[in-house]
Amino acid sequence: MRRTTERMNSKVEQPKAASSGDIVKYALALLLVAAGVVAFYWYPESQLRWLAVIGGLVAGAVVFLTAQKGVQVREFLSESRFELRKVVWPSRQEAARATGLIIIAVVVISLVLAAFDVAIQAGIKALLGN
Repeated sequence: MRRTTERMNSKVEQPKAASSGDIVKYALALLLVAAGVVAFYWYPESQLRWLAVIGGLVAGAVVFLTAQKGVQVREFLSESRFELRKVVWPSRQEAARATGLIIIAVVVISLVLAAFDVAIQAGIKALLGN
């Protein structure tokens, strides 16, 4: 039997350094968001100043999502959405029953802790002679 020293998973990707184009995209995304915030404070009397913030955030997000990290974020969100489709969610009745049990457990534990508090308080008062 021949032994080989191979990696268990040779498909592991090493993180790549950001390219200069990606760095420019990151900087542009930050500038767009900052421009939206500056416009918000620059025009305090304007009724549409929230649109500047929202526009800056949207434009920054669009630019960011075209960069390498943005592609990874989109891929992660896509995979998360796919996994969420596999989840078996409880029915309304099961959720209500579990919520009721949790509320009852919290009340019982609170009463037990209150009883301990009263007992310890009485013990301390007895020790101090009050």
